[in-house]
Amino acid sequence: MHIEPGLVDSGKIWLSYATAAGAGGYTLKLAYETLRDRGALSLLSRSVVTTALVFSFFEVLPHYPVGVSEVHLILGSTLFLMFGAAPAAIGLALGLLIQGLFFAPFDLPQYGMNVTTLLVPLFALTALAPRLIALNTPYVELKYRQALALSTTYQAGIVAWVAFWAFYGQGFTVENAASISSFGVAYMLVIIVEPLVDLAVLAAAKALHKWKGSALFERRLYEAA
Repeated sequence: MHIEPGLVDSGKIWLSYATAAGAGGYTLKLAYETLRDRGALSLLSRSVVTTALVFSFFEVLPHYPVGVSEVHLILGSTLFLMFGAAPAAIGLALGLLIQGLFFAPFDLPQYGMNVTTLLVPLFALTALAPRLIALNTPYVELKYRQALALSTTYQAGIVAWVAFWAFYGQGFTVENAASISSFGVAYMLVIIVEPLVDLAVLAAAKALHKWKGSALFERRLYEAA
C-alpha cells in the first residue's frame, strides 16, 4: 500500500501532514487509555512486539507493485486481535518509519500518506469490533465470518485511502482510474488470506492458554469484555 513517489506532488502533500497528525493524535488517545488500563510495561512491551512484526511484514513478506501502489500482507486485524488497538497503531506507525529511515528513504516524503492509510482503517476496525463481537466472546473464540468482516474492513479502508491519494494527486483521468482499479482488485485478494491467518493465530493462542493474563497480549484475547 506504499504511495509511490511523485503520485502526490510537493504542492499538495501538505494534506498528508494534516491527516497524519490527526491519526497520530487519535493513537495517543488510545495509548493513554491503554496506559491507564494496563500500565506502562504492557503498552511498551506490546508496542515493541508489534513494531518488530510490522517491520518484518514490510521487509520479509512478499509485496508486489500493482497499479498506483504495492500489495502487502500487513495483517492489521491480526495485530489488533492479538495486541489491541493502541499497540497495533504504534507498531504500524513505528514499523513503517523504521523501514523508511533505514531501508527505503525514498518513501519518507510519503510517510504522512502511508501512515494515514495504515492507521485510519485500523480505527474503523476498532469501532466495528464491539458491534461485531459479543461482549462475552473472547477473541480466541472468533468465527470465520467475524474474522472476514474485520479483515475486509481493514483492507477496504486501505484501498479507499490509496484511491483517495491517487485521485487527489493525479486527478480523475481514465488512466488513473484504471490504475487504481487494478490495485484495488489485486489488494482485495488479501482478504482471502488474512482471515485464515487470523484464525490460525487465534487457534495457536487458544492452545497456549498459559499466556492468559500476560501483559504481552490484549486482555480481550482470552477474556470476555
